[in-house]
Amino acid sequence: MSLPALYALATVTAFVTAFFATPQIRKLALKVGVLDAIGERRMHAEPKPRIGGIAVYLGLAAALFVTIGFALHTSLFHSANDTQDFFGLLFGGTLIMLVGVWDDIMGMRPRNKFVAQIVVAIISMIYGFHIGDIRVPGGENYLYLPPWIDYPLTLVWYLGMMNAINFLDGLDGLLSGVAAISGVFLFAIASMHGHVGAALVLCALVGGALGFLPYNFNPAKIFLGDTGSLFIGYVFATVSLLITAKVAVTVSLLVPLVALALPLADTAAAIVRRMRAGRAVTEADRGHFHHLLVFHFGLGVKQAVLLIYGVSFLLGMAAYLLSGGAGHPRIAGLV
Repeated sequence: MSLPALYALATVTAFVTAFFATPQIRKLALKVGVLDAIGERRMHAEPKPRIGGIAVYLGLAAALFVTIGFALHTSLFHSANDTQDFFGLLFGGTLIMLVGVWDDIMGMRPRNKFVAQIVVAIISMIYGFHIGDIRVPGGENYLYLPPWIDYPLTLVWYLGMMNAINFLDGLDGLLSGVAAISGVFLFAIASMHGHVGAALVLCALVGGALGFLPYNFNPAKIFLGDTGSLFIGYVFATVSLLITAKVAVTVSLLVPLVALALPLADTAAAIVRRMRAGRAVTEADRGHFHHLLVFHFGLGVKQAVLLIYGVSFLLGMAAYLLSGGAGHPRIAGLV
């Protein structure tokens, strides 16, 4: 099977799985009462199911299990590390998805949820997902980071990404759409630098997000919940670490930062805003970028979401051009 066909298979499998799984998960959530209640900072007028992230997870998992069989019987996976990355990401993703399910159903104190994220991040680092070394531009030399810098920096990256993506999930269809847009550009970057494993994961994530989006776009029938937002944040954090190993130091950390600049900047602003107000960092408010568009600038939910889609597209394009641009031979071979 050719590489473009493998990518297409992953995307379609994830899309179909998530599209048909979402209504069943919605029925289950309604039956057991796993609903997102209305409130002052909520954008919906009635309680709605909130464990839709399970559908995105199932889409990604199904796509990876279908495609890995083909990949292992070809030369697409160049070493045992590629296979380890596959299963390591699935294992860590399953753990953080279960943390989200627990929070959506039972409720978790912010401190306990934060500790759970740390545990999942540490397990991922044990699997080999950490910054480690970064390629120096102009050659094959690498800049090695000592463990006392490498592992704390990786932990901050995981925690920052998971919580940034979690904070972004505030409007109907916002996170699922942004995840698909950012995922497409990160896929192009991963493909450009020859990281088949990361590219396959991103195809699966994009397919799963798109399969869920019709049920999540305004007016939403179901929400991702922490189940989905933590899982998506974890996937982005992990594939970003995989991609950095293939990119020059001048852009290796900038590429994912640019592609996902909106949720990361919004999270940083939220932390500063709450600290200045003397409130807990975990205390929810209406100061997020998407809230400002609705409550302060008077945009409708759909208008705000589409505007943020546009911003995400521009940021993704900037990250893509920063990492090498459309003239790269690997990209040319896919189109």
